[in-house]
Amino acid sequence: MPSGLVHLIDDDEHVRRALSFLLGTAGLAVKVYESASAFLEKCEDFQSGCVVSDVRMPGIDGVELLRQLQKKHARMPVVIMTGHADVALAVAAMKAGAVDFIEKPFADDVLLAAIQLAFDREQKMGRPGAEAADVHRRLESLTARESEVLTGLLAGHPNKTIAYDLGLSPRTVEVHRANVMTKMGASSLSELVRTVLVSGKF
Repeated sequence: MPSGLVHLIDDDEHVRRALSFLLGTAGLAVKVYESASAFLEKCEDFQSGCVVSDVRMPGIDGVELLRQLQKKHARMPVVIMTGHADVALAVAAMKAGAVDFIEKPFADDVLLAAIQLAFDREQKMGRPGAEAADVHRRLESLTARESEVLTGLLAGHPNKTIAYDLGLSPRTVEVHRANVMTKMGASSLSELVRTVLVSGKF
């Protein structure tokens, strides 16, 4: 079970209440903010805790929030929450430094696992050289078509769009996608993105 301070940012009051209750019952300290701007204004310490933020919000969205945190040299890991249609934006957020993204609606344990990953980030990044070399080997094991499908996934495209772009059937793309996930050792799209970004090639 993760422990620590979570800064929860979402413009939906009902979401804030529900997630604040969930995190509190899980033993986490929680501070809630109705916007990224409010968080940037009210947060007193940008060097500790974890941020859980919606990616699409009025004003400063999740990607811009990450840029603002980088300017502040913040060390806080960030978990992005996204709707299905915002996967491309979530991928952009991960490229900007987010630790993970989770798609709504999500189960309680999915959010808690993402927060645990965020708190464990420094430990997991202890061997970047060896990890990057391993990811490179995995990428090289992909066929040309699998690499094309991977590129489509990283762009946030659904299977049907990738199939149309590559002149394939959606079923064929599903097979290639499954092969990509297996070869890259990923069990979810967010894990795939995290893994591939380690290579520095995307």
